[in-house]
Amino acid sequence: MLIRNYGLFWHRSRVKWGKARTKGTLEGYFKGAKRQGCVDFREQRGIYVLYDETFRIVYVGQAGRGNQCLFARLKQHKSDHLAERWTRFSWFGTRGVTDDWELGADEKFRTDLSSVLNHIEGILLAVAEPPLNLQRGRFGGDVEQYLQERPDA
Repeated sequence: MLIRNYGLFWHRSRVKWGKARTKGTLEGYFKGAKRQGCVDFREQRGIYVLYDETFRIVYVGQAGRGNQCLFARLKQHKSDHLAERWTRFSWFGTRGVTDDWELGADEKFRTDLSSVLNHIEGILLAVAEPPLNLQRGRFGGDVEQYLQERPDA
């Protein structure tokens, strides 16, 4: 399996960015009713997409090269050439969530071409929302969607 979980259209303003001596968090909770709990996706690896206030895609990037994680990449974009151009983001992560609501370890990928193509199609359909596609992406039953935790919750 390539993608283990994802979050769509999270608000930049709801991220707990941290202050001096606090690391910040990127928290979300499972969308379905079968599992309850909050997960910090700060160290997630995968693909992310930045959107402006009209939900237009302004940037697509990856988190995972070297030691860079999702939170670090997003934080970089708060002060680089994209700083004033994005208000929301979506992410697609390769690390699963454990029963203790922690991110699992990086795993070797063992998957078939059909699954990879379904995941790529699923990502593209989720971020672009093409109006003529009548179906949503086919990630498969093991891929979980997480909703963004509100900072005041």
